[in-house]
Amino acid sequence: MPDATILARLAAAVDANFDREVAFLADIVRFPSLRGAEAPLQDWLARAFAARGYAVDRFTLADVPLAAHPKASPMVDVDPAGSVQVVAAHRARAHAGRSLILQGHIDVVPEGPPEMWTHPPYAAVIRDGWMYGRGAHDMKSGVACMVFAMDAIRDAGFEPAADVYLQTVTEEESTGNGALATLLRGYRADAALIPEPTGHAITRSHTGTLWFRLRVRGVPVHVAVAQDGSNAILSAMRLVDALHAHTRALNAAAKAHRWYASVPDPIKFNPGIIRGGDWASSTPAWCEVDCRIGLLPGTEVAEAMAGVERAVREAARGDAFLANNPPEIVWHGFQADGYVLEPGSEAEAVLAAAHAQVHGGAMPERRSTAVNDTRFYGLYFGIPALCYGPKGEGAHAFDERTSIEDLRRCTLTIAAFVADWCGLKPRAG
Repeated sequence: MPDATILARLAAAVDANFDREVAFLADIVRFPSLRGAEAPLQDWLARAFAARGYAVDRFTLADVPLAAHPKASPMVDVDPAGSVQVVAAHRARAHAGRSLILQGHIDVVPEGPPEMWTHPPYAAVIRDGWMYGRGAHDMKSGVACMVFAMDAIRDAGFEPAADVYLQTVTEEESTGNGALATLLRGYRADAALIPEPTGHAITRSHTGTLWFRLRVRGVPVHVAVAQDGSNAILSAMRLVDALHAHTRALNAAAKAHRWYASVPDPIKFNPGIIRGGDWASSTPAWCEVDCRIGLLPGTEVAEAMAGVERAVREAARGDAFLANNPPEIVWHGFQADGYVLEPGSEAEAVLAAAHAQVHGGAMPERRSTAVNDTRFYGLYFGIPALCYGPKGEGAHAFDERTSIEDLRRCTLTIAAFVADWCGLKPRAG
């Protein structure tokens, strides 16, 4: 770990830059970087990285062989050529330490009705020590931390003694293909740190995720003779009920899981979007429900998909209409494995030491029932992958917010981690 003198210099640099860091975070929150609309923010970030002297690689999902990789997920209503990734490289003059990837996603989920927010969702309003805005918590605060941790090292008079790649990616909220694209582009390191908003806890494990669309067709008639037709919306509801039952069975089995036995109902099922019908006085001829379901680490994606298909098939068999008009399942978006960061890695030990230096106590751990990008590094490319970041509230919710002071502490913790993991040299020039 960095000695007290170096840590003090890093802390002073974090403090000196902190107003700029908060302004930087506000700037990136003001970009509505929804799926398919991230390019303006990525271009802004590419310029910000170039101004810091990094070698910048800007590329799109169309520039890498995603389709050839078995863990790429089917895209959802996005042109790969418009999905921009950015990698900013610090390349050490003489490689003496361990290399590192610092990666954060800049895509955000839809904000919902703006009138249901206390403040406009992209205004980055600061009140009572919190910054409010879509993405402020998940996870643009972590992006600010990793960028300004590197700034603090520079402004304290040092530079990492190994290569460091600052990566801002898309698609974390729907496929994970942005993170995979950086690896297919050739970027590797001795460890990866993803500063998702964990409240300064290490993510020991995360569940996997599947996205799918239930598609039901019916026979439309005037509602006055509804008994002569069918109602696709009611048929879809029957399938949703069956998937709730399937999820209850999965959660009962999860009580024997090594990492999730103590987590109540770790498998989450969510019917998230529904569309259907054409007229209030006609029985609906069609209904589509976009759904999400989790899977535990160690469960094969194909096995989880087969379980969903079986639950839908059995429910349809028990319905007079659906038995003769089978519903369709369209797989798109996440086909993501769960992941466990097994205890004992050197990377985790170094992060724990940095956390203790800054926070004065042991680093807590968490088990997540949502997915993050660490699986790509840890499961498929053999890179120890740490998920640890600042504190906030309201991911995917109204009035999403991040703690300003926790931003400062997390920035210093990441700077201390980089200093120990990569080693430091006096800054050139």
